[in-house]
Amino acid sequence: MTVSESVGTTSTAAASTTPAGAVDAAEDRVLRPHAEQAFAAELTALAAADDRPRPDRWRLSPWGVATYLLGGTLPDGTVITPKYVGPRRLVEVAVSTLATDRALLLLGVPGTAKTWVSEHLAAAVSGDSTLLVQGTAGTPEEAVRYGWNYAQLLAHGPSRDALVPSPVMRAMAEGMTVRVEELTRIPADVQDALITVLSEKTLPVPELGQEVQAVRGFNLVATANDRDRGVNELSGALRRRFNTVVLPLPATPDDEVDIVSRRVEQIGRSLDLPPTPDGMAEIRRVVTVFRELRDGVTTDGRTRLKSPSGTLSTAEAISVVTGGLALAAHFGDGVLRPGDVAAGIRGAVVRDPATDRVVWQEYLETVVREREGWKDFYRACREASA
Repeated sequence: MTVSESVGTTSTAAASTTPAGAVDAAEDRVLRPHAEQAFAAELTALAAADDRPRPDRWRLSPWGVATYLLGGTLPDGTVITPKYVGPRRLVEVAVSTLATDRALLLLGVPGTAKTWVSEHLAAAVSGDSTLLVQGTAGTPEEAVRYGWNYAQLLAHGPSRDALVPSPVMRAMAEGMTVRVEELTRIPADVQDALITVLSEKTLPVPELGQEVQAVRGFNLVATANDRDRGVNELSGALRRRFNTVVLPLPATPDDEVDIVSRRVEQIGRSLDLPPTPDGMAEIRRVVTVFRELRDGVTTDGRTRLKSPSGTLSTAEAISVVTGGLALAAHFGDGVLRPGDVAAGIRGAVVRDPATDRVVWQEYLETVVREREGWKDFYRACREASA
């Protein structure tokens, strides 16, 4: 038996012994279900309607994966909700890359949904988004290659039973999609452990004189932050192994408002927060503030602005509105108002007290104070800044 067969057999056996009822009960208790759990009905409907060719071990065709991410309506009337709002061609390029032997790198500034997209790609392609390596400055090489059960190692020496497969090794053995988050946060020598995996599609285990060869269906999705250049920048050899797709910030205010409102609604349901029927006005206000400060100019283009040190991403806007929703539900009348989001906005903008406070005060006094219909928002922000 090869290492690859051992890894694959162990995983399958473990999955087959889990009672279905126990899984359902566990999903009811989790705070944030995995994508394949939260959108299981959509994935099932897509799989039933998808009659296009599928690459080996793919749950859906490339068309089905793109439809899952971008949304649509199936012939039976099932509505597939959009998971990503952005250029269709970017999604098509990302999906088609995974159908080749080339790995995918999702690149962008913080808050451009890189992690969100990678999770949903893995869920749609492999039905499992949990094969994940989280990149940090302390990520060891074992997280990319393999480790050892030291009790077994000391008792019996190197053996298949003592080997602990990494998510990458498991994905290779089982023909699945593995995710590597924040690739540029990983030390350079650990990053380079991926070169052989991505070029030769093999992972040597010299201690056993064996190797794991990737089976059809295996691929890797990595994410990296545009602002992390110089932290642990990718070597030329590793970067050549990836097809890079740059995820942009939402193109229009309406797109960003749509993204924020959808995600806040989903998060609110998971937290049992009541819906806010009149919340769109505040969501649009939060998005407007973030976009203007991020772009350094007001929406009408008349006033130049200083930008704060933070990114003011869409993800941060979602966090601000979700926090405001909780305030409105638990300490207000259930209606999202300026006072519910003001403190969250200030916290997102003022990251560096020495410089960002001046940026925020100038924006309040020169833009918000003079904007028609924003008096209540101005007062709430002034109170939150006091």
